[in-house]
Amino acid sequence: MATILKELEDVKNRCIDEVPGSEIIACHPAAVRISIVKTRYKALAVCMQFQDGYPDQPIIIEIKSKTLPEKLTDGLTKICDGEAKKLLGKPQVLHIVKFVERFLADNPFTVCSDELAFIKRELITGNDEIKTKQKSGVIIVSIREEEYAMKMKLKVPDLYPEQQVRVESVEGNFPELFTKMFVAQAEETARQCVQPPLKKKSKDPPFEPKPSLKPVAQYLIDCLRRYPTECCPICKERAFTPKPEHTVNDSSSERFVVWVYCGHIFHKGCLDEFFKTPPFTGGKKCPSCGKRIYHDMWKITPKVAEERWAHQQARQRELDEVADFLQ
Repeated sequence: MATILKELEDVKNRCIDEVPGSEIIACHPAAVRISIVKTRYKALAVCMQFQDGYPDQPIIIEIKSKTLPEKLTDGLTKICDGEAKKLLGKPQVLHIVKFVERFLADNPFTVCSDELAFIKRELITGNDEIKTKQKSGVIIVSIREEEYAMKMKLKVPDLYPEQQVRVESVEGNFPELFTKMFVAQAEETARQCVQPPLKKKSKDPPFEPKPSLKPVAQYLIDCLRRYPTECCPICKERAFTPKPEHTVNDSSSERFVVWVYCGHIFHKGCLDEFFKTPPFTGGKKCPSCGKRIYHDMWKITPKVAEERWAHQQARQRELDEVADFLQ
């Protein structure tokens, strides 16, 4: 007992100064409980009990957290059990607490371990690659679909999930316009996870930040898989060329690929013709999903579109009458 009391006194004197973010909740022979808080979400408690025969027997450890995944805390507990067995005959409490603090400091993915496991398990296939840079909190995802490929960098910030995941395109062979669109939409998806809507409804509950890594990865990987083989809803032919090197980059070309608000892609020529033909009431609807089509190239109202079509039809009838007269 004297050995334990001496160790507990040492813990009381050194723990707060030597373990950043620590707080002693309990420190007596029956139980030791020390909390470690790095951020609001990266927080846990190290609970320890002395066995008969301590320190020649390892201390009993349990790690608890209200914010970190249970699978992670269970795994960390097992690792700490192994650390304690290396210290038989020596003081173990402070060593274990320091070990846990270093683990939290060196592993920014602790707060998103479930999301990262989901991405690896559900979204990554045999042709893809995912790498993690533990120290910097960076995830590199490389996705390939037929001849198209893209490498994206996802950065998990220190205050995740209160701060959003950052997205950056590293390299790829998608059209430049679509690469920019992928990144912009992914950033917007992440922003909506951490910032309240500008127009809040009175019945909405108080806004709470949500993890953004999973929804961002789902959006990006869905785009990278879907668009290379997606067909134009009007002509039913593949919108993208089978070979990325044959991509049409001339925005005036009829085969130039445009992305509209609902997320579907069209050939510019097909969409241009679609906007010029009736019906116009209520605006033009996407043939794939039924949502109204919005794009900067086609800003005219249904009324103006109908008037233009009527004028064009009248002009065509005049030309037909002249042709009939000359025959």
